[in-house]
Amino acid sequence: MSAKTDRATAYARAVKSGRIVTGKPVRLACERHLRDLKRKDLVWKLDQAERAIEFFADMLVFEDGKPFLLEPFQCFIVGSIFGWYTKAGDRRFRTAYCEIGKGNGKSPLAAGIGIYGLVADGEPAPEVYAAAVTHEQARIVFKDATRMVEESPELKELIHPQVGSLTIPSEYATFRPVSSEHRSLDGLRVHMGLIDELHEHPSALVVDKIRAGTKSRRNALIFEITNSGYDRHSVCWNHHEYSLKVLEDVIPNDSWFAYVCSLDDGDDWRDERCWVKVNPGLGSIIQKKYLSELVEVAKGMPTQENLVRRLNFCEWTEQSVRAIPMEEWARGASPIDAEALRGRSCFAGLDLARVNDLSALELLFPPVADGELWKVLSFFWCPEDDIGSRSLRDRVPYDVWARQGFLIATPGNTTDYGFIEAKVLELAGQYQIKGIGFDRTFAGEIVQSLMAENLNMVEVGQGFLSLAAPTAELLRMVKAGELQHGNHPILTWMASNLACATDAAGNLKPDKEHSAEKIDGISALDNALYLAGKAPVVGPNPWDERVARGEDPLPVL
Repeated sequence: MSAKTDRATAYARAVKSGRIVTGKPVRLACERHLRDLKRKDLVWKLDQAERAIEFFADMLVFEDGKPFLLEPFQCFIVGSIFGWYTKAGDRRFRTAYCEIGKGNGKSPLAAGIGIYGLVADGEPAPEVYAAAVTHEQARIVFKDATRMVEESPELKELIHPQVGSLTIPSEYATFRPVSSEHRSLDGLRVHMGLIDELHEHPSALVVDKIRAGTKSRRNALIFEITNSGYDRHSVCWNHHEYSLKVLEDVIPNDSWFAYVCSLDDGDDWRDERCWVKVNPGLGSIIQKKYLSELVEVAKGMPTQENLVRRLNFCEWTEQSVRAIPMEEWARGASPIDAEALRGRSCFAGLDLARVNDLSALELLFPPVADGELWKVLSFFWCPEDDIGSRSLRDRVPYDVWARQGFLIATPGNTTDYGFIEAKVLELAGQYQIKGIGFDRTFAGEIVQSLMAENLNMVEVGQGFLSLAAPTAELLRMVKAGELQHGNHPILTWMASNLACATDAAGNLKPDKEHSAEKIDGISALDNALYLAGKAPVVGPNPWDERVARGEDPLPVL
């Protein structure tokens, strides 16, 4: 292999060109890799990437005495993890989330990464752990690692296999399985944590304990491997959704690597042409005949269908469909000149929170000229005492947004409505606010105060009766590219979280309970759209336009 060979980048380019077929999240991961090669604040160390890839071939024996030759998608994963560094010389990726169809070699790959961390990563006294909920599950990766050591003359001479551990006594190095079952997760100094079958974890206990154990390590790595799950309240679902947001650049996190296999919209899991998207080892690690047999069984046995679709075709079987595709939302990302809107008419929507939550105000400006888009100005508030802890706990950059001025911190641990009231009055002096739609929850005192200032406050019911029309209109405007939101980072994040509830008649409304995270800004925008559909507007009204074209308008209730 030439010293100049870059197998990770070659894979990324092949995916981007379409020569290797993948689902959208993997395409985004490859585009991210290629884009980051141009950044000046990150360092791509090709020698380190290829060193790790070659370690598998040179040192590890996996099956039938053959060298462990990584498949192209595995080269991308391994190369990315070990090839990217910060300017300070630290490993870039500290967490790697890999969601791949069952039978594509996740556990052996994790075992090989663990052995590399034990003997070749340059860490003093490395501690490597295969971690799971049960000890038996944790031993799966550990047993793969043990077999690799025993079948490699070089490693067998260096590493001492013992009952329940692999050690290098002279280096104070150890590799062993741990689980919550045996209460063996405290007091660890984790260099690498290999977390197996994340979808089976009933809580974040194992992940949190392993992460806590990395605090004293400069180049620690948490490597998570999983099939798709079904529980939308699980740690696996949270990491799945977080990974998508990182890949979509909704949440910036340079330390989070994600390789998420999925079918694309419109793909049929029974169509063998799309199987490679969720089974990147198809034809080498996993055979098409095996998948064909599973599919035939699932087609004839409905009780097996969800299991096969989840484990082998990466479908979250209880997943709520994301209401707004982010590629559609991105059409409205052009910057907005707030000064140019001074004096213009607009509708406002307010969504208030009291404790440990965000409050949102959205100003919606109808177009006044042909070809102009509807424009949105966004404002958010959060209790100051909660920003730091929530940023760490939820891995959402509230602290960064506050520093950048996108999030207004109010003193204490509850939202000070006086700050919101003052901002609304300030904005009312700059723009012609025709009305402010609000949800009455928490809104009593501030509504009375704003009404006393002669602002038109309109209560908007939060059921299907009131929200069906504005929700449908919001989704239509986003799809048509008619809404300019300026890519406000908090509103964009909330748009990526949105799931909708549906009633028996097919009407939609925002579903706060089942959305991935906060959607307060979208709820506020719906309240503003409600007023835009009920009241006279300056410029074209979408409801009236549809009537003029002879189309059926959405019901305005």
